[in-house]
Amino acid sequence: MTDNDLIFTPARFARACRRLLAPPRGGTRFAAALALAIAAGLGALSSPLQANDETPPTAATVNINVADAATLAAALNGVGLSRAEEIVRYREAYGPFSSVEELAEVKGIGESTLEKNRTVITLD
Repeated sequence: MTDNDLIFTPARFARACRRLLAPPRGGTRFAAALALAIAAGLGALSSPLQANDETPPTAATVNINVADAATLAAALNGVGLSRAEEIVRYREAYGPFSSVEELAEVKGIGESTLEKNRTVITLD
């Protein structure tokens, strides 16, 4: 065994995982159950919040009536700088937003983007 055998590159790790998770040859029920258990364990390692049933940390909120374009782009999921500038232009043209749903009237902001960000948007 050399020192290079001990180094796990992402490609080596992926190959090792594929070997562990491959369906068993000869197919005993125990081997299949073991492969599923390993897959479940690896999934728990990659997502510790699901494994521990903890609530995810709350995201910071952003006030769409006062935030500048850069702040909006950084805080809103699926909103880049150009869409954030559209939000600011809409706000300057029509006044402050009276409801979160009004954000969907901005060019380029659809219902799916609104739903993804509903929990982080504030109006006060």
